[in-house]
Amino acid sequence: MNQSRRNMLSMTAAGLIHVAANPELSVGGEPSNTGLLIREARERGHTDIGWLNSFHSFSFGGYYDQRHMGFRSLRVINDDRIAAGRGFPTHPHRDMEIISYVLEGKLQHKDSTGRGAVITPDDIQMMSAGTGITHSEYNPSSVDANHFLQIWIEPAMRGVMPRYSDDKVTIDQKVNRWKKIAGPDDSGAAVSIHQDATIYATHLQPGNSIEFNVERGRHAWLQVARGELVVNGTKLSSGDAVATSRSTSLHVEATMVSDALLFDLA
Repeated sequence: MNQSRRNMLSMTAAGLIHVAANPELSVGGEPSNTGLLIREARERGHTDIGWLNSFHSFSFGGYYDQRHMGFRSLRVINDDRIAAGRGFPTHPHRDMEIISYVLEGKLQHKDSTGRGAVITPDDIQMMSAGTGITHSEYNPSSVDANHFLQIWIEPAMRGVMPRYSDDKVTIDQKVNRWKKIAGPDDSGAAVSIHQDATIYATHLQPGNSIEFNVERGRHAWLQVARGELVVNGTKLSSGDAVATSRSTSLHVEATMVSDALLFDLA
């Protein structure tokens, strides 16, 4: 990151807040003047161990950047690709809400609660680690690679009973609209988490646009899972993200078939 860009950012306990326009990511060479934090895909951490190719929006494992430790309760967004027939062996977690969002292929989950499933791009999966849980995640295909987003959200309460859930969320339910895929109990989301945080997903067709209003006192992180979007005049590609802690409206338009996640955070 160059010095002029570094000067556009300020550090808070919740993460980085963008405080000036970013002329490097604009439409037609004009400054975006959006007041948005820009997290470019190329600046993410990277892990490649052969069977796993992963990009980290926030510090994770061997990647550490004190400027990117999370955003509010959002702690991890890993953009993971798993080779056919490979995966994460059984390992422990504690006091974390872990969501898996499959973009391509299949992902097989097994955990110490006795629950498990094979999820596809038509599913959403959530695991509350709580007091402690072990699980494994594998690509069950012998031919096709898997591509999914691994998301961690810090819970509002520690020491809860571990739990697992999954639900169907088809592409048709997300086309050119925001679909609530995860949120607090009784929020109407497909799966529930122990935090005042809601995750929305969209599958946008080229030329279509949707809006999201960030309410006063709320914080939003928008992650481009794949494709190309223009958000409030700022061009974004796969892996890019924008965030804001201001009361504002986000105008999201697709220039090609695109998938994105929107995190509405306390």
